[in-house]
Amino acid sequence: MEKLAEEPLRRARLVAISVPMHTALRLGVRVAARVREIDPAAHVALFGLYAILNAEHLLAKHCDTVLGGESVDLLVELARTLERGEAPPRSATSVARPRQEPVPSRGGLPLIDRYARLEVGGETRLVASVEASRGCKHFCRHCPIVPVYRGKFVAVPREQVLADIGQQISAGAQHVTFADPDFLNGPTHALRIAREASARWPELTFDATVKIEHLLQHQDLLPELARCGLLFVTSAVESLNDEVLRALRKGHTAADVPLALRAVREAGIELRPTLLPYTPWTRLRDLPDLFDFAVAHDLVDAIDPVQYTLRLLLPPGSALLDGDEPRPWLRSFEPDGFGWNWQHEDQRVDALQRESAALVHSRAESDARETFALLRTLAGGGGRVPAPKRCIPRLTESWFC
Repeated sequence: MEKLAEEPLRRARLVAISVPMHTALRLGVRVAARVREIDPAAHVALFGLYAILNAEHLLAKHCDTVLGGESVDLLVELARTLERGEAPPRSATSVARPRQEPVPSRGGLPLIDRYARLEVGGETRLVASVEASRGCKHFCRHCPIVPVYRGKFVAVPREQVLADIGQQISAGAQHVTFADPDFLNGPTHALRIAREASARWPELTFDATVKIEHLLQHQDLLPELARCGLLFVTSAVESLNDEVLRALRKGHTAADVPLALRAVREAGIELRPTLLPYTPWTRLRDLPDLFDFAVAHDLVDAIDPVQYTLRLLLPPGSALLDGDEPRPWLRSFEPDGFGWNWQHEDQRVDALQRESAALVHSRAESDARETFALLRTLAGGGGRVPAPKRCIPRLTESWFC
């Protein structure tokens, strides 16, 4: 949304780059390289999940310090260490419980209208972003959170979350996106925040990310969350192939997905599934099934076309590499690509992924339903794509987990 402003970098003694996801890391190392060109004396730190997973390579090639997990206190201490003229740490990680702290300062950030917006009912709304919790108590094997948090999650103090929401509402926000890996990791904590936010700001709406497993386990909470303003839930369906779901240890089966969808819709909430169609365990016939499911359940407009092209990432430390099980699909480690290469035993699967990704890339500004139809045909499916039955709220920048 913003071009890199070089003048502040010329004055900076410390440049900290957030890399919570793989794409952010690919962009972040480009920023780090530019910082090195502009101000070689600046201390460059990368922080976030993908920093600590790739620490060895990043320290050798891209930055001076990497920080992971609960990075707030680590970043503050890094700045203080540099202020004192002491030698800063090369690497640090923490999953300590966050303390009650002052409301985060957002004064130096771009104005809220420079971020993603909510599209709902023919209008757009400014969006606040907060985290009620970080980390995750689950062990999905493909998730980058697992090797860092190892089954722990930390709840951000409720009043701190609400105060941060309040200052963003004062700046114009009408909707909140909870960026937690899973909003219902701590259901009591989440519900208290939703209740209090609704009491303070009755017109406020929100969205959150929740596992299919949790949508079923806590479906009794969904009607109240809807009354508190929950418009839609992002949930990592990933696949409709139970072998894939078992390999990833997702905690749900293909049969659970329509049950969760029904529970969400009966509560008056929409579901936005995210997908991981391409894994070493994917069968070629799995791909048409995803498109057929979207049509059958009126989810065509709830799933961004890029979701049908995503390929499993294997960062360093991935739980999918633990143990001594056979991995005939595993190939070389590529440090500059920040992960391991893999190859499907059926070359047609890899070829379809490449063709699908190229198609979506070439149609970035095109009609999403037309792109869906083209992808479906490419995957060997077909048939008419019916007109939508519902208007599904969405953020203008796609989010998926």
